[in-house]
Amino acid sequence: MSARPQLATDRAALMLQLVPYLVGKGEVSVLEAAEAFDVAPEQMRAMVQKLTVIGLPGDQGFWQMSNDLFDIDWDLLEQQDRIVITNTVGLERAPRLTAREAAALLAGLQLARSIPGVGDSEVFNGLLAKLARGASAAPADLVMVPGPVDDARSAVAEALDRAVAVSFTYKAPDAAPTTRTVDPVKVHIADGQWYLQGWCHLRQGMRTFHLDRVSDLTVTEIPVTHVPDSVPGWLEGAGGDVPARVRFPVHSAPLLGDYLDRAHIEVASDGVTAEATMRVADAYSLRRLAARRGGELEILAPVEARRAAAEWAEAGLAQYR
Repeated sequence: MSARPQLATDRAALMLQLVPYLVGKGEVSVLEAAEAFDVAPEQMRAMVQKLTVIGLPGDQGFWQMSNDLFDIDWDLLEQQDRIVITNTVGLERAPRLTAREAAALLAGLQLARSIPGVGDSEVFNGLLAKLARGASAAPADLVMVPGPVDDARSAVAEALDRAVAVSFTYKAPDAAPTTRTVDPVKVHIADGQWYLQGWCHLRQGMRTFHLDRVSDLTVTEIPVTHVPDSVPGWLEGAGGDVPARVRFPVHSAPLLGDYLDRAHIEVASDGVTAEATMRVADAYSLRRLAARRGGELEILAPVEARRAAAEWAEAGLAQYR
């Protein structure tokens, strides 16, 4: 096997890149490393051997102990033609993540990787691998289970990439299924639920769709015609939203999160309870909010949402009888 001749500057640049490459790989064959650097296997082997005379100088300008030098697994190199750095000199002095910190970042990366259009999956794979290796202890196993919306997310990613609309059947709570054609704008996750935001051709406006209620989603050949400069927030009015009013204890306001961001709030004279008036895209979603607050939150309007919450609670209670 032959490789192109190299200048001294090229060889110096290769040596500078070799250490982070080998550290990142953990263990790699001489042949694979040679192909990655476009050199002959013999040259790669020689470069690795030269690492053992490179390290950190001491106070007097020379190495004072063997730990100041890079080292490799010589037996593995000679017997199996594989490269492993056993002493990385000062590289391990870089701040290391705790197992909990690595687990948190891994979970965030896995979640971000599943959002359509956020970036190259190979970049995420590389970051995930480096984080797993860079923790001070093995991080907890974390798996972001996408559930039944995974195919829908993939289709939306394709539509966003091609700038075309998607078509699907949407079943809103307590409503007949409808066929929608939507110019996708973005996919979001909130409170563990996935949503698609886009321009609905049927309603002639921006809408938010719960992906768990989407079925038979296909990518069309219809070019996207509506790309707004700004996308409404989760509870921002968007033509067709319904007004809602709820009553809740003042101390539980922080637990209501985004629902109160754009709400008009009136605190009772006793300072104990408050009422919030807001607009929501799906009034029936309030029943889930009421259920999460363990009876503290009361839906005042609309009447159909109030009734739906009561029926939902009754149906749940019936499961225990």
